[in-house]
Amino acid sequence: MGLQEQVQSEIDRLVEAGAETGVQVAVFREGELVIDAVAGTADAGRPLTSRTPIFSFSTGKNVSATLAHLLVARGHLDYDTPVTDVWPEFGVRGKAAATLRHVLTHTVGLPAMPREITPRELPDWSRVCESLAAAEPRWRPGAATGYHSYTFGYLVGELARRATGRPMHELLREWITEPLGIQGQLYFAVPREVLPDLARVDQQPQRAPAEADADAVLAPWESGPSADFGNDAELLGADIPSVGTATAYGLAAMFDAVLQGKLVDPTRLTEVAFEGTDEVFGTPARLTLGYPIGRIGAPAEENSRAFGWPGGGGSYAYADPDRGVAFALTKTRLSPDFDTAVSVTSILAADL
Repeated sequence: MGLQEQVQSEIDRLVEAGAETGVQVAVFREGELVIDAVAGTADAGRPLTSRTPIFSFSTGKNVSATLAHLLVARGHLDYDTPVTDVWPEFGVRGKAAATLRHVLTHTVGLPAMPREITPRELPDWSRVCESLAAAEPRWRPGAATGYHSYTFGYLVGELARRATGRPMHELLREWITEPLGIQGQLYFAVPREVLPDLARVDQQPQRAPAEADADAVLAPWESGPSADFGNDAELLGADIPSVGTATAYGLAAMFDAVLQGKLVDPTRLTEVAFEGTDEVFGTPARLTLGYPIGRIGAPAEENSRAFGWPGGGGSYAYADPDRGVAFALTKTRLSPDFDTAVSVTSILAADL
């Protein structure tokens, strides 16, 4: 049985067992699509296809980070550009030393949204950015790392907007989806006319316990995926580039283009840029510029240089430069673990 058939069999099994409602898997190797599998439904009565976008929470950070590298590659910013060079108001309350490098390594010191920002305020770009500019960091920029759950996308996005005059959803379209021919498969700010085409996400009945002290830093709405959030038309239609709507094919195609050098120099994405303990979760963190390093579920001895973000609810995308593999899995059921991603990547491990 080939890899396509093995992966298809596994995701069919998970859907039939009721563990999943809809799953997409796409894998490129050295520029060639080797797996494009789909199982389950997009919603009641509508089959999921491999080109049906699914709201996939922080898997969208892979796209924001890639756009940040494109800002540098196109000469708009440098990794060590002070944030205040383009966003002067940001420099108050001890943040004057913050740079794009700090943003990409989650070391700015603003892991949580200011208290006045709730999901209802997220579509108001100016209000969110004004609150972030006025906020006091939890640590000196560059001194520690801690997962910037929702703040990450606004920090990257405001730097992009100030440097180019363009919002993130436009840069995504013009710099990534149109050049790669994957229009309609990666979104920030889903167009209103596209909203009916999206899959509907559903909540697995049991919720995961919060990781170590996460709730002490993040607001409850920041620290766990919610189907209500993922199905909200206003939030789906807003430019919130810490989260994203995507197909597995679109994410894998983007990462394949990265590995092929079609977007940015991939060597920039494999160097360790910060290593320490995550101040939000209390877990070890090893980051390149923009992404965590290491493949979820990989044995320690593999010493994987794969890079890429998972998303709350169990989606996952990564690029593995040593194997030339770009992988993505998106799914409609929000689960508290990455068991499905691990089960699929374990099938690939022996052959890819």
